[in-house]
Amino acid sequence: MEQRTHRLASERLVGRPLKIGEGYAEVELLTTEEMAVDEYGLVHGGFTFGLADYAAMLAVNEPTVVLGKAEVRFLKPVKAGELLTARAEVREDLGRKKVVWAEVFNERDEKVFEGAFHCYVLEKHVLER
Repeated sequence: MEQRTHRLASERLVGRPLKIGEGYAEVELLTTEEMAVDEYGLVHGGFTFGLADYAAMLAVNEPTVVLGKAEVRFLKPVKAGELLTARAEVREDLGRKKVVWAEVFNERDEKVFEGAFHCYVLEKHVLER
């Protein structure tokens, strides 16, 4: 399926789409030292969240989709250099509102993050007047 939203998103910051299907998406992100917050290599949670958010947007795959709220849990730490994979699936389709469940796994297939993303498909782009 063709990518219809977030087409200018940075692969380096939020990941690279692997699969986009009807109500489903997979995205991978190679974490880097630049994402680390300390000498141990702990990756800032914002990058993991951003990856999951991007996968959720692609699962909806509408040009005007935006995130309204998210209820998430960080389950395990992520270390710089790890390859993360996000899988997102639309669980509720309420017309313009979609609830997407997203999970992020490390390269050992351990779940590091999960959550519900409440997405809204607007009539026009959020920045359009």
